[in-house]
Amino acid sequence: MKLLTCLSLLFYLNVSAQATWQPLANIVSNTNNQRFDDVFFIDDEIGWAANGFYARVYKTINGGETWTEQLNETQLGKDYYFRNIEFLNEHIGFLGTLNGDFFKTLDGGQTWTIVSNISPNPTAICGLDTVGTSTIYGCGAYFMPAHIIKSTDSGDTWQFIDMSAYANALVEIYFLTEDIGFVSGRNNNGATILKTIDGGLTWTVLYNSNIAGEYFWKLQILGSNTDIMFGSISSVDPNLGKLVKSMDGGETWSSYDAPETDIQAVGFINENQGWMGGHTTGFYETLNGGETWTNLNIGNNLNRIFIINDTLAYASGMSLYKFTEETLGNEIVVENGRTSLNITLKNNPVTSHLEFEIAFDSDDNLLIELYDLNGKFIRQLARDQIQNKIKKNYKFPVEDLASGMYLINFHNNSGRESLKFLKK
Repeated sequence: MKLLTCLSLLFYLNVSAQATWQPLANIVSNTNNQRFDDVFFIDDEIGWAANGFYARVYKTINGGETWTEQLNETQLGKDYYFRNIEFLNEHIGFLGTLNGDFFKTLDGGQTWTIVSNISPNPTAICGLDTVGTSTIYGCGAYFMPAHIIKSTDSGDTWQFIDMSAYANALVEIYFLTEDIGFVSGRNNNGATILKTIDGGLTWTVLYNSNIAGEYFWKLQILGSNTDIMFGSISSVDPNLGKLVKSMDGGETWSSYDAPETDIQAVGFINENQGWMGGHTTGFYETLNGGETWTNLNIGNNLNRIFIINDTLAYASGMSLYKFTEETLGNEIVVENGRTSLNITLKNNPVTSHLEFEIAFDSDDNLLIELYDLNGKFIRQLARDQIQNKIKKNYKFPVEDLASGMYLINFHNNSGRESLKFLKK
């Protein structure tokens, strides 16, 4: 009887164990509130993480219990912003940056070299996906122009695909096979997702939000049923972002309010249970396919949720996180959210010209856009590439605007933010 009781207790404990999101060991001091932009695992145990602003790559071989630094910008002799990381196998991997360079490793991340045989050279790589044994796709950028790169020989040779006919910005790419895949970003009409069935030669539009200025940011296809797709749409104040969901391979879509405006990360383990997060939030969970959300009060500044199975996942944000039935025992680090741009408005109210100064901490990319108070896009004011730590002045004519309040939106490597100004 005692044996049966013990066996019953063990069975109960195993069945009742629930996976939860927990922080992994803090592997770098984020003193400036800069995030890990990406995390990728080749299996349950072996994975890599890329910190954006600090431009570092880390590797784990024990499911995130410990991490080893493999690369930093000091070794490279140049300021970088690392956006994403993806591996074809345990040895061959790729690292995308927002600074015009693209890296490859042949030894699991111990050494990295710049890929120099793509013509024209992509301005940035925001999304990467490996498929099959030797095919790699990349896309970029959140700023113009829109392009795709492709290799079918493990990164030895590359093809550049101009995507300006379909989009003006691309963020995420995902392929089911070497030929069938999807890419997402935005065009003049808002957030968009495209599909190809011929390896990127031609594309068809599956979805458009029809709200100019929005991005279709991250994309997930459910591993257990590839007809089920999820996407995150990043919007502009005062609009909330969106979760969009398709149950038929992208033919039709449902839309639900997301937990914040600048939503980015999305990840589901089945058609009902999943999570979202963005620049100002940690994990929000839904158990009903996005109809309602619950704040789990963990994490911040999320960009990637990487699903392995229904009880194991990883995520990147202000720290790295693991969804697991284990009890990790790591302390929850106080996370204060993303660091805002240092912007000083020189005149408010505004009569004929809008003037402001931005103090940049390092190399950056910047889109400056004008919206009304309802989040309606008016026009793009500038696309600027910042090469050094610098203070820079901007001045734009606004005589054509009617009197009233407006939003000026700044989108840089670290996120989006808006400031209000009054036009007299």
